[in-house]
Amino acid sequence: MPRTDLKGMTVEELQDFLRPLGEPAYRARQIFRWIYKGVEDFDKMTDIPKSLAAKLKEICYVGKIKIHRKFESQKDETVKYLLLLQDGEVIESVKMEHDYGITVCVSSQVGCPMGCAFCASTIGGFRRNLTAGEMVDQVLVIQEDIKKRISHVVVMGSGEPLLNYDELIKFLRIINSNLAFNISYRRVSVSTCGIVPGIKRLAEEKLPITLSVSLHAPFDELRDRLVPINRRYPIMELLDACKYYIIKTKRRITFEYTMISGVNDSKECAVKLARLLKGILCHVNLIPLNPVRERVFERSANERIKLFEEILKNYGISVTVRQEMGADIEAACGQLRRSFLNEVKK
Repeated sequence: MPRTDLKGMTVEELQDFLRPLGEPAYRARQIFRWIYKGVEDFDKMTDIPKSLAAKLKEICYVGKIKIHRKFESQKDETVKYLLLLQDGEVIESVKMEHDYGITVCVSSQVGCPMGCAFCASTIGGFRRNLTAGEMVDQVLVIQEDIKKRISHVVVMGSGEPLLNYDELIKFLRIINSNLAFNISYRRVSVSTCGIVPGIKRLAEEKLPITLSVSLHAPFDELRDRLVPINRRYPIMELLDACKYYIIKTKRRITFEYTMISGVNDSKECAVKLARLLKGILCHVNLIPLNPVRERVFERSANERIKLFEEILKNYGISVTVRQEMGADIEAACGQLRRSFLNEVKK
């Protein structure tokens, strides 16, 4: 009988797992705390009985992903990690340092099924969802590697998190737990390409996280080409879901808009975007494109980005241009995994 991986279980799930062994509820909290201190050996969990440690070794284990490669930016404090999962799959995570703390960018799937036209994540194809434990482990192994506390998490790596909904919610609850990382929900962002049912479902959780929506175009014809899920959930349906989310959570939404030269960076696009978002409690994050070798798209010129930003501001839209980090190590989601897969094929 295969052993059960305890990493990724909530405290309540651990209690249920231990109940048939006759263990009290507090034992789950003890083990949970040890797991997120990075302890995998039950014998090293010093406040649980040796008899229980022996039982646990027979029926369960604490999984751990491994750092396969690490790439450090020469321009800033960004570090990109290629992480090896227990089944041999590879994912990537990014560590970024800011004045306000240290952020880890977490992947939610191995590869991505969304097919966005300018993104590297989809090139290697979709393999599978990550477990909550594999998502949490990205935070844990990076925190152990840098020996500094992770203060912020963005679920903006490879994958569409709202297509891995149940594991995402478990992940969010674990990193928020004061027995684990104690990361405030207000320091967590989750990004989606626009899965309307998932946005509405997330609204019902009423978690004070930041929801980021990858918009990238102000009208359906263009967004259909850039973000294919738009053919299923067009812009107005998506915005209705976003408004519902705002009503339920009282939280501002961030709209991500990748600036692609000659595609979506015109004055007309800026005006259409401003009119589209007018009156919505939101912030726009303009993202200079990280070019991908397999794609034909190029980054918008700085002058074009600045003009786009000014037009939005003139319409009263809250907007910033995302600081570029780790460009010299291909830190955009999917780029390092794509490079790794290309090497394996050779």
